[in-house]
Amino acid sequence: MELEKKKVVEHNDLIKSSAKMDVVPLKIFELAVSEIDTFNPPKDNTIYLSKKELFKFLDVDDSNKNYRFRQAISKMQKQAFFEIREEKGKGYVFRNIVPIPYVEWNSYSDSVKIRFDVEIMPYLTELKTNFTQFALTDIQGLKSKHGIIIYKWLNMNYNQFEYYRKKGNRDGQQLYNLCNPIIEVDELRWLTNTQKEYVGRFTNFEIYVIKKPIKEINKYTRFNVSYDKIREGRKITKIQFHISLKGEKTIENSSSKPKKVVTLADAQQSPYSQLLIGAFLLQISDVQDEKLMLSLAAKIYPKYAEFVEKYSLDILKKHLEYVKDHSTNIKDLVTYLDNALEDYQKRLVGQEKDNKESKLKNRKKGVIQKEKIPDYISTPGKNKLTQKGIEASKTADELLAKINGDIK
Repeated sequence: MELEKKKVVEHNDLIKSSAKMDVVPLKIFELAVSEIDTFNPPKDNTIYLSKKELFKFLDVDDSNKNYRFRQAISKMQKQAFFEIREEKGKGYVFRNIVPIPYVEWNSYSDSVKIRFDVEIMPYLTELKTNFTQFALTDIQGLKSKHGIIIYKWLNMNYNQFEYYRKKGNRDGQQLYNLCNPIIEVDELRWLTNTQKEYVGRFTNFEIYVIKKPIKEINKYTRFNVSYDKIREGRKITKIQFHISLKGEKTIENSSSKPKKVVTLADAQQSPYSQLLIGAFLLQISDVQDEKLMLSLAAKIYPKYAEFVEKYSLDILKKHLEYVKDHSTNIKDLVTYLDNALEDYQKRLVGQEKDNKESKLKNRKKGVIQKEKIPDYISTPGKNKLTQKGIEASKTADELLAKINGDIK
Protein backbone atom coordinates (compact mmCIF):
# COMPACT_ATOMS: atom_id res chain seq x y z
CA MET A 1 0.00 0.00 0.00
CA GLU A 2 1.26 3.50 -0.83
CA LEU A 3 2.33 5.76 2.03
CA GLU A 4 -0.43 8.26 1.17
CA LYS A 5 -3.11 5.65 1.91
CA LYS A 6 -1.76 4.34 5.20
CA LYS A 7 -3.34 5.10 8.56
CA VAL A 8 -1.94 4.83 12.08
CA VAL A 9 -4.39 3.70 14.77
CA GLU A 10 -3.34 3.68 18.43
CA HIS A 11 -5.00 3.55 21.83
CA ASN A 12 -5.21 6.91 23.59
CA ASP A 13 -3.18 5.57 26.52
CA LEU A 14 -0.30 5.10 24.07
CA ILE A 15 -0.85 8.58 22.60
CA LYS A 16 -0.60 9.98 26.14
CA SER A 17 2.50 7.95 27.02
CA SER A 18 6.05 9.26 27.25
CA ALA A 19 8.14 8.28 24.21
CA LYS A 20 11.72 7.66 25.36
CA MET A 21 13.28 7.66 21.90
CA ASP A 22 14.63 9.85 19.12
CA VAL A 23 12.71 10.91 16.05
CA VAL A 24 13.95 8.16 13.68
CA PRO A 25 13.06 5.18 15.92
CA LEU A 26 9.73 6.86 16.62
CA LYS A 27 9.04 7.23 12.90
CA ILE A 28 9.98 3.60 12.25
CA PHE A 29 7.55 2.56 14.96
CA GLU A 30 4.72 4.65 13.48
CA LEU A 31 5.41 3.25 10.00
CA ALA A 32 5.33 -0.30 11.38
CA VAL A 33 2.05 0.41 13.19
CA SER A 34 0.50 1.56 9.90
CA GLU A 35 1.00 -1.99 8.57
CA ILE A 36 -1.25 -3.49 11.25
CA ASP A 37 -4.78 -4.44 10.33
CA THR A 38 -6.67 -3.97 13.60
CA PHE A 39 -9.44 -6.32 12.43
CA ASN A 40 -6.92 -9.03 11.52
CA PRO A 41 -3.94 -8.69 13.87
CA PRO A 42 -0.67 -10.08 12.48
CA LYS A 43 0.32 -13.61 13.43
CA ASP A 44 3.15 -13.76 15.95
CA ASN A 45 2.88 -9.96 16.14
CA THR A 46 5.03 -9.76 13.01
CA ILE A 47 4.79 -7.42 10.03
CA TYR A 48 7.03 -6.78 7.00
CA LEU A 49 8.24 -3.44 5.73
CA SER A 50 9.83 -2.48 2.45
CA LYS A 51 13.30 -0.94 2.74
CA LYS A 52 12.55 1.29 -0.21
CA GLU A 53 9.35 2.50 1.41
CA LEU A 54 11.03 2.95 4.78
CA PHE A 55 13.86 5.07 3.33
CA LYS A 56 11.31 7.16 1.44
CA PHE A 57 9.35 7.74 4.63
CA LEU A 58 12.49 8.70 6.55
CA ASP A 59 13.73 10.84 3.64
CA VAL A 60 17.17 9.19 3.82
CA ASP A 61 19.78 9.87 1.10
CA ASP A 62 21.20 6.93 -0.84
CA SER A 63 24.70 7.70 0.36
CA ASN A 64 24.07 6.88 4.02
CA LYS A 65 20.70 5.14 4.18
CA ASN A 66 22.00 1.70 5.20
CA TYR A 67 24.17 3.13 7.97
CA ARG A 68 21.36 5.31 9.33
CA PHE A 69 18.94 2.40 9.18
CA ARG A 70 21.24 0.12 11.21
CA GLN A 71 21.90 2.94 13.67
CA ALA A 72 18.18 3.62 14.13
CA ILE A 73 17.38 -0.06 14.64
CA SER A 74 20.18 -0.37 17.18
CA LYS A 75 18.87 2.62 19.14
CA MET A 76 15.31 1.33 18.98
CA GLN A 77 16.23 -2.00 20.51
CA LYS A 78 18.75 -0.76 23.07
CA GLN A 79 17.36 2.57 24.22
CA ALA A 80 13.85 3.27 22.96
CA PHE A 81 10.75 2.49 25.00
CA PHE A 82 7.34 3.88 25.90
CA GLU A 83 6.50 4.74 29.48
CA ILE A 84 2.76 4.14 29.60
CA ARG A 85 0.74 5.54 32.46
CA GLU A 86 -2.78 4.30 33.16
CA GLU A 87 -5.14 5.44 35.90
CA LYS A 88 -5.97 2.62 38.29
CA GLY A 89 -7.94 3.14 41.49
CA LYS A 90 -6.45 6.01 43.44
CA GLY A 91 -3.25 6.31 41.39
CA TYR A 92 -1.38 5.25 38.27
CA VAL A 93 0.10 2.05 36.91
CA PHE A 94 3.32 2.59 34.93
CA ARG A 95 4.55 0.24 32.21
CA ASN A 96 7.86 0.48 30.37
CA ILE A 97 7.56 -1.32 27.03
CA VAL A 98 10.21 -1.77 24.34
CA PRO A 99 7.83 -1.73 21.35
CA ILE A 100 9.95 -3.57 18.74
CA PRO A 101 12.46 -5.99 20.28
CA TYR A 102 13.20 -7.91 17.07
CA VAL A 103 14.15 -6.72 13.57
CA GLU A 104 15.56 -8.87 10.79
CA TRP A 105 16.79 -7.92 7.32
CA ASN A 106 19.47 -8.91 4.82
CA SER A 107 21.56 -7.28 2.11
CA TYR A 108 19.90 -8.98 -0.89
CA SER A 109 16.20 -8.42 -0.11
CA ASP A 110 13.92 -5.39 0.15
CA SER A 111 11.98 -6.90 3.06
CA VAL A 112 12.41 -5.98 6.72
CA LYS A 113 10.87 -8.27 9.33
CA ILE A 114 9.58 -6.50 12.44
CA ARG A 115 8.10 -8.22 15.48
CA PHE A 116 6.22 -6.17 18.07
CA ASP A 117 6.49 -6.90 21.76
CA VAL A 118 3.45 -8.78 23.04
CA GLU A 119 2.84 -6.09 25.71
CA ILE A 120 2.46 -3.31 23.14
CA MET A 121 -0.10 -5.16 21.01
CA PRO A 122 -3.23 -4.35 23.10
CA TYR A 123 -2.52 -0.65 22.47
CA LEU A 124 -2.47 -1.34 18.71
CA THR A 125 -5.20 -3.92 18.18
CA GLU A 126 -7.72 -3.81 21.06
CA LEU A 127 -9.28 -0.55 19.89
CA LYS A 128 -13.03 -0.68 20.40
CA THR A 129 -12.99 2.62 22.32
CA ASN A 130 -10.56 5.40 23.23
CA PHE A 131 -8.37 5.25 20.14
CA THR A 132 -6.96 7.79 17.70
CA GLN A 133 -6.40 7.52 13.96
CA PHE A 134 -4.32 9.74 11.70
CA ALA A 135 -2.73 9.67 8.25
CA LEU A 136 0.86 8.39 8.22
CA THR A 137 1.89 11.14 5.81
CA ASP A 138 0.87 13.78 8.38
CA ILE A 139 3.98 12.96 10.41
CA GLN A 140 6.27 12.25 7.45
CA GLY A 141 7.50 15.83 7.19
CA LEU A 142 7.95 16.38 10.93
CA LYS A 143 11.63 16.61 11.79
CA SER A 144 11.46 16.51 15.58
CA LYS A 145 10.08 13.90 17.92
CA HIS A 146 8.35 16.70 19.84
CA GLY A 147 6.41 17.59 16.70
CA ILE A 148 5.23 13.98 16.28
CA ILE A 149 4.28 13.63 19.96
CA ILE A 150 2.40 16.93 20.11
CA TYR A 151 0.67 16.29 16.79
CA LYS A 152 -0.60 12.90 18.02
CA TRP A 153 -1.87 14.50 21.25
CA LEU A 154 -3.60 17.32 19.36
CA ASN A 155 -5.05 14.80 16.93
CA MET A 156 -6.46 12.78 19.83
CA ASN A 157 -8.30 15.84 21.14
CA TYR A 158 -9.50 17.04 17.75
CA ASN A 159 -10.77 13.60 16.74
CA GLN A 160 -12.93 13.59 19.88
CA PHE A 161 -14.18 17.06 18.97
CA GLU A 162 -15.21 15.84 15.48
CA TYR A 163 -16.86 12.72 16.91
CA TYR A 164 -18.93 14.52 19.54
CA ARG A 165 -19.84 17.38 17.21
CA LYS A 166 -21.45 14.87 14.84
CA LYS A 167 -22.99 12.84 17.64
CA GLY A 168 -24.43 15.96 19.26
CA ASN A 169 -24.17 14.99 22.92
CA ARG A 170 -21.69 17.67 24.01
CA ASP A 171 -22.44 21.35 24.59
CA GLY A 172 -20.58 24.23 23.00
CA GLN A 173 -18.17 24.68 25.90
CA GLN A 174 -17.22 20.99 25.92
CA LEU A 175 -16.62 21.05 22.17
CA TYR A 176 -14.52 24.18 22.55
CA ASN A 177 -12.39 22.50 25.20
CA LEU A 178 -11.61 19.62 22.84
CA CYS A 179 -10.37 21.77 19.95
CA ASN A 180 -8.70 24.22 22.33
CA PRO A 181 -7.13 21.75 24.78
CA ILE A 182 -5.09 22.81 27.79
CA ILE A 183 -2.09 20.85 29.06
CA GLU A 184 0.00 21.39 32.19
CA VAL A 185 3.61 22.34 31.40
CA ASP A 186 4.79 19.53 33.69
CA GLU A 187 2.59 17.08 31.78
CA LEU A 188 3.98 18.34 28.45
CA ARG A 189 7.51 17.87 29.76
CA TRP A 190 6.68 14.31 30.78
CA LEU A 191 5.00 13.60 27.44
CA THR A 192 8.01 14.83 25.45
CA ASN A 193 10.58 13.37 27.88
CA THR A 194 12.13 16.78 28.54
CA GLN A 195 11.96 16.92 32.35
CA LYS A 196 15.75 17.36 32.47
CA GLU A 197 16.10 19.42 29.29
CA TYR A 198 15.64 23.16 28.73
CA VAL A 199 15.43 23.80 32.47
CA GLY A 200 15.68 27.26 33.96
CA ARG A 201 14.23 29.93 31.68
CA PHE A 202 11.01 28.95 29.96
CA THR A 203 12.16 30.51 26.67
CA ASN A 204 14.32 27.59 25.48
CA PHE A 205 11.67 25.05 26.35
CA GLU A 206 9.11 27.08 24.43
CA ILE A 207 11.32 27.43 21.36
CA TYR A 208 12.36 23.79 20.99
CA VAL A 209 9.45 21.87 22.45
CA ILE A 210 6.51 24.10 21.46
CA LYS A 211 7.22 26.83 18.92
CA LYS A 212 9.34 24.93 16.36
CA PRO A 213 7.21 21.75 16.50
CA ILE A 214 4.02 23.81 16.04
CA LYS A 215 5.59 25.51 13.01
CA GLU A 216 6.29 22.07 11.50
CA ILE A 217 2.77 20.85 12.32
CA ASN A 218 1.27 23.88 10.58
CA LYS A 219 3.44 23.27 7.51
CA TYR A 220 3.12 19.52 7.05
CA THR A 221 -0.14 18.34 8.66
CA ARG A 222 -3.87 19.01 8.22
CA PHE A 223 -3.91 21.37 11.20
CA ASN A 224 -3.46 25.06 11.81
CA VAL A 225 -2.35 25.38 15.42
CA SER A 226 -1.62 28.32 17.68
CA TYR A 227 -1.14 28.46 21.44
CA ASP A 228 -1.38 30.67 24.52
CA LYS A 229 0.68 30.54 27.71
CA ILE A 230 -1.29 30.52 30.96
CA ARG A 231 0.35 31.98 34.04
CA GLU A 232 -0.20 31.51 37.73
CA GLY A 233 1.49 34.48 39.28
CA ARG A 234 4.78 34.88 37.43
CA LYS A 235 5.10 31.22 36.47
CA ILE A 236 3.82 29.75 33.19
CA THR A 237 2.02 26.59 34.27
CA LYS A 238 -0.17 25.63 31.31
CA ILE A 239 -0.34 25.78 27.53
CA GLN A 240 -3.60 26.12 25.65
CA PHE A 241 -3.52 25.01 22.03
CA HIS A 242 -6.03 26.20 19.42
CA ILE A 243 -6.66 23.68 16.62
CA SER A 244 -8.46 24.14 13.32
CA LEU A 245 -8.37 22.37 9.98
CA LYS A 246 -6.69 24.06 7.06
CA GLY A 247 -9.24 25.71 4.82
CA GLU A 248 -12.02 25.51 7.40
CA LYS A 249 -13.45 28.11 9.74
CA THR A 250 -12.77 27.73 13.42
CA ILE A 251 -15.44 26.52 15.81
CA GLU A 252 -16.18 30.10 16.88
CA ASN A 253 -17.85 30.70 13.50
CA SER A 254 -20.00 27.57 13.58
CA SER A 255 -23.70 27.49 14.37
CA SER A 256 -22.97 26.21 17.86
CA LYS A 257 -20.58 28.96 18.84
CA PRO A 258 -19.03 28.17 22.22
CA LYS A 259 -17.95 30.60 24.86
CA LYS A 260 -14.29 31.49 25.20
CA VAL A 261 -12.44 29.39 27.75
CA VAL A 262 -11.62 31.52 30.77
CA THR A 263 -8.19 31.16 32.34
CA LEU A 264 -7.40 31.55 36.03
CA ALA A 265 -5.91 34.96 35.29
CA ASP A 266 -9.14 36.01 33.55
CA ALA A 267 -11.21 34.87 36.52
CA GLN A 268 -8.94 36.67 38.99
CA GLN A 269 -9.14 39.92 37.03
CA SER A 270 -12.90 39.81 36.54
CA PRO A 271 -14.72 42.79 38.08
CA TYR A 272 -17.14 40.30 39.62
CA SER A 273 -14.26 38.70 41.55
CA GLN A 274 -13.45 42.15 42.92
CA LEU A 275 -17.11 42.64 43.78
CA LEU A 276 -17.24 39.34 45.71
CA ILE A 277 -14.08 40.32 47.58
CA GLY A 278 -15.61 43.70 48.41
CA ALA A 279 -18.70 41.95 49.81
CA PHE A 280 -16.44 39.58 51.83
CA LEU A 281 -17.88 36.53 50.04
CA LEU A 282 -14.50 35.74 48.49
CA GLN A 283 -11.28 35.83 50.48
CA ILE A 284 -7.91 36.82 49.04
CA SER A 285 -6.69 33.24 49.59
CA ASP A 286 -9.64 31.93 47.57
CA VAL A 287 -8.41 33.79 44.50
CA GLN A 288 -5.57 31.25 44.16
CA ASP A 289 -8.01 28.33 44.16
CA GLU A 290 -8.10 27.53 40.43
CA LYS A 291 -11.04 25.13 40.61
CA LEU A 292 -13.19 27.59 42.54
CA MET A 293 -12.29 30.60 40.38
CA LEU A 294 -12.85 28.82 37.07
CA SER A 295 -16.16 27.48 38.34
CA LEU A 296 -17.25 30.98 39.34
CA ALA A 297 -16.16 32.35 35.97
CA ALA A 298 -18.01 29.61 34.07
CA LYS A 299 -21.25 29.36 36.07
CA ILE A 300 -21.77 32.60 38.00
CA TYR A 301 -20.12 35.53 36.22
CA PRO A 302 -22.09 35.14 32.95
CA LYS A 303 -25.31 35.28 35.01
CA TYR A 304 -24.03 38.36 36.82
CA ALA A 305 -23.31 40.00 33.47
CA GLU A 306 -26.89 39.31 32.32
CA PHE A 307 -28.24 40.62 35.62
CA VAL A 308 -26.24 43.85 35.35
CA GLU A 309 -27.44 44.31 31.78
CA LYS A 310 -31.05 43.95 32.87
CA TYR A 311 -30.92 45.84 36.19
CA SER A 312 -27.69 47.56 37.24
CA LEU A 313 -24.37 46.96 38.93
CA ASP A 314 -25.59 48.86 42.00
CA ILE A 315 -28.45 46.42 42.52
CA LEU A 316 -26.10 43.45 42.08
CA LYS A 317 -23.80 44.94 44.70
CA LYS A 318 -26.68 45.38 47.14
CA HIS A 319 -27.72 41.79 46.49
CA LEU A 320 -24.25 40.46 47.30
CA GLU A 321 -24.09 42.51 50.46
CA TYR A 322 -27.46 41.08 51.48
CA VAL A 323 -26.20 37.55 50.75
CA LYS A 324 -23.18 38.09 52.97
CA ASP A 325 -25.27 39.60 55.76
CA HIS A 326 -27.68 36.64 55.79
CA SER A 327 -25.31 33.74 55.07
CA THR A 328 -23.54 31.41 57.47
CA ASN A 329 -21.28 28.41 56.91
CA ILE A 330 -21.30 28.38 53.08
CA LYS A 331 -19.94 24.99 51.98
CA ASP A 332 -20.35 25.37 48.21
CA LEU A 333 -19.97 29.03 47.25
CA VAL A 334 -20.79 28.53 43.56
CA THR A 335 -24.05 26.70 44.21
CA TYR A 336 -24.98 29.11 47.00
CA LEU A 337 -24.45 32.19 44.83
CA ASP A 338 -26.33 30.60 41.95
CA ASN A 339 -29.36 29.80 44.10
CA ALA A 340 -29.26 33.20 45.81
CA LEU A 341 -29.27 35.05 42.49
CA GLU A 342 -32.09 32.91 41.14
CA ASP A 343 -34.23 33.59 44.22
CA TYR A 344 -33.45 37.30 44.10
CA GLN A 345 -34.44 37.56 40.44
CA LYS A 346 -37.75 35.86 41.19
CA ARG A 347 -38.42 38.43 43.91
CA LEU A 348 -37.56 41.28 41.59
CA VAL A 349 -39.88 39.92 38.90
CA GLY A 350 -42.65 39.57 41.47
CA GLN A 351 -42.14 43.12 42.68
CA GLU A 352 -42.15 44.45 39.12
CA LYS A 353 -45.41 42.60 38.48
CA ASP A 354 -46.98 44.03 41.67
CA ASN A 355 -45.91 47.56 40.70
CA LYS A 356 -47.44 47.22 37.24
CA GLU A 357 -50.72 45.92 38.65
CA SER A 358 -50.79 48.76 41.22
CA LYS A 359 -50.23 51.38 38.53
CA LEU A 360 -52.93 49.85 36.36
CA LYS A 361 -55.47 49.98 39.23
CA ASN A 362 -54.61 53.58 40.03
CA ARG A 363 -55.05 54.60 36.41
CA LYS A 364 -58.51 53.04 36.37
CA LYS A 365 -59.42 54.95 39.55
CA GLY A 366 -58.04 58.20 38.17
CA VAL A 367 -55.46 58.46 40.93
CA ILE A 368 -52.22 60.23 40.05
CA GLN A 369 -49.39 58.79 42.07
CA LYS A 370 -45.66 59.36 42.07
CA GLU A 371 -43.54 56.34 41.22
CA LYS A 372 -42.40 54.57 44.36
CA ILE A 373 -38.80 53.48 44.75
CA PRO A 374 -38.72 49.75 45.57
CA ASP A 375 -37.90 48.75 49.13
CA TYR A 376 -34.97 46.62 48.06
CA ILE A 377 -33.16 49.71 46.71
CA SER A 378 -33.24 52.40 49.35
CA THR A 379 -36.05 52.25 51.93
CA PRO A 380 -34.43 53.35 55.22
CA GLY A 381 -34.76 51.01 58.17
CA LYS A 382 -36.02 48.03 56.16
CA ASN A 383 -32.76 47.01 54.57
CA LYS A 384 -29.83 47.12 56.94
CA LEU A 385 -27.49 46.02 54.19
CA THR A 386 -28.46 48.90 51.90
CA GLN A 387 -27.75 51.40 54.64
CA LYS A 388 -24.50 49.66 55.38
CA GLY A 389 -23.48 49.59 51.75
CA ILE A 390 -24.42 53.20 51.00
CA GLU A 391 -23.48 55.00 54.18
CA ALA A 392 -20.93 52.96 56.12
CA SER A 393 -18.45 51.69 53.50
CA LYS A 394 -16.43 54.33 51.75
CA THR A 395 -14.02 51.65 50.57
CA ALA A 396 -16.85 49.68 48.98
CA ASP A 397 -18.06 52.82 47.17
CA GLU A 398 -14.58 53.39 45.77
CA LEU A 399 -14.43 49.76 44.66
CA LEU A 400 -17.85 50.08 43.04
CA ALA A 401 -16.72 53.16 41.12
CA LYS A 402 -13.66 51.27 39.91
CA ILE A 403 -15.71 48.29 38.78
CA ASN A 404 -18.22 50.53 37.00
CA GLY A 405 -15.29 52.10 35.20
CA ASP A 406 -13.93 48.66 34.23
CA ILE A 407 -17.25 47.54 32.81
CA LYS A 408 -17.71 50.71 30.80
